Amino acid sequence: MRFMFQYPDAQGSTADLLDAGPVAELAVAAERAGWHGFAFTEHPATGARWLASGGHQTLDPLVALGGVATVTTRLRLLSYLAVLPYRNPLLLAKAAMTVDRLSNGRFILGAGAGYSKGEFAALGVNFDERNELFDEALAVLPLHWSGEPFDFQGKHFSARNIQSLPRPAQNPIPIWVGGNSKLTRRRVAERCQGWMPLVGPAEMFATTRTPAPGTLAELKASVEEIKRSAAARSAKLDFAMAYTDPSITHPRSEVDRHRQALAGFEAAGFTWMIVNRPTAPRAQILEFIAEFAETYIRV
Repeated sequence: MRFMFQYPDAQGSTADLLDAGPVAELAVAAERAGWHGFAFTEHPATGARWLASGGHQTLDPLVALGGVATVTTRLRLLSYLAVLPYRNPLLLAKAAMTVDRLSNGRFILGAGAGYSKGEFAALGVNFDERNELFDEALAVLPLHWSGEPFDFQGKHFSARNIQSLPRPAQNPIPIWVGGNSKLTRRRVAERCQGWMPLVGPAEMFATTRTPAPGTLAELKASVEEIKRSAAARSAKLDFAMAYTDPSITHPRSEVDRHRQALAGFEAAGFTWMIVNRPTAPRAQILEFIAEFAETYIRV
């Protein structure tokens, strides 16, 4: 199992996201400590009420990962996750290619269809079209990255004889899809390279159309279902799970329990754990990066 450090979320409307420390410094520290990847989440148009009730701030994940690419050499770089319907897929493809080139082939496009109606409205995107727009992006991205001329008639654009160069360093850039629906799992099995179950507080699933991720046994069954459906592609798939136990804030306490929990996810088929420690002052985040790696990664 490999471990992805997610830049800490800052919850609320008064905290400053970057109090956790400069992005470049944390990325270099994570790589030096032995982490395998670095991630950012995305919310480009957060509502003030949502922030006041505990919602979190973000940087733009593609811009931030472009910065991380220039100061690291080994970390995989994950957008966790980019909401595909928010963007014209040609612009998204170009941005993803740029991060992949800057990182010499270390970018993973973590992608989702989105769930925040308010954010869709603020960005001028029809919430009810999100699945159609998501599938459209999945079709356009590999055409754009191929470097060959292509035509595509999209819902809101018409691309004729488009040729985009340079190509990404990877062929293709891996796409990991986030979400818990059967449709999400089918997309992974048919055309993508990874699955990321969506986890969060119970009230998030109660107020959106997104189903809850289920128990560990149900998650294992979903992983096995995806592998069966992917057939010959199954060995090339990754499965990434967020580790959300709040007590991991102190990585040297309850070590046996955490190791047992992590082993359970690995036995269920997960190949990556994404660790998102709550935000704290810079010194505490740097200490966490080092202590977690020493306790759970370099063993």
